[in-house]
Amino acid sequence: MLRSVELKDYMLPNPVKVKAGADLCDAVELILEYKISGLCVVDDENHLLGVLSEMDCLKGILSAMYNEETSVGPVESFMSTDVYSVSPHADIVDVAQEMLKLRYRRCPVVQDGKLVGQITCRQLLRAIEKF
Repeated sequence: MLRSVELKDYMLPNPVKVKAGADLCDAVELILEYKISGLCVVDDENHLLGVLSEMDCLKGILSAMYNEETSVGPVESFMSTDVYSVSPHADIVDVAQEMLKLRYRRCPVVQDGKLVGQITCRQLLRAIEKF
């Protein structure tokens, strides 16, 4: 049975993240190392700035290859800034429904503008399994 309906009880408290100024190739290494589909992008104070998906990385790398550029560029050039984020106190069912509607695989959890976690489809499935 679900312990609660609050997202904080099911989110990943320490998602893998990257700074906006980091090189895109470094972000790709993190995605591959941790076997994840994307990263949260934060500033020095851990404020959420955007998200970077595998597809964002692929677009950036292929563009650099096509244009025969020697470097790919910073994460901020490829990340999405129009980000759906939620509070740790959000209802897990509402978040799941919204993620389905938007076709998102992950969603940053933000409190007072700072990244405090992430919810993914995998965590949602684990919560449902307990139900």
